[in-house]
Amino acid sequence: MKNNVILIGMPGAGKSTVGVVLAKLLNYKFVDSDIVIQQKMKKKLNELILEQGAEYFKKIENKINSGLNIKKCVVATGGSVVFGKDAMEHFKKIGTVVYLKASLDSLEKRLGDLDKRGVVHKPGETLLDIFNERSPLYEKYADIIIDENDSEISKIAMKIETAIF
Repeated sequence: MKNNVILIGMPGAGKSTVGVVLAKLLNYKFVDSDIVIQQKMKKKLNELILEQGAEYFKKIENKINSGLNIKKCVVATGGSVVFGKDAMEHFKKIGTVVYLKASLDSLEKRLGDLDKRGVVHKPGETLLDIFNERSPLYEKYADIIIDENDSEISKIAMKIETAIF
């Protein structure tokens, strides 16, 4: 049975923040897959990316996410999770995938330094480049798209609940 809610979207879209509120609303557990990766690898995301490179990180992210064995959870994923085919197929089987769609303008205001934030990107790649590369993937995997339009966190969580149930 699909009883998990998987949040995907750009870094800074509010997946973790909305995820906590949504989990409370649904009486589900909350899982931040970036924290799971950090705990398993015993390193911060930005350290993993700087030391091992973006491709290595994406492999680790795919492996850990595709192995998540969860029930009645809201999962906030890392923004690069959509590059992991195994992880996304796993998430589609075990849950409803919700794309939190944020505008480029609001992401620019929230994000700051991409390297410090642990955002997977190629050298010289801008936020616009990342946005353009990932947006079609988010839309491809999403069961539901929630346009957040700088709405309040609680309103976004309620929109998701209404769309799912």
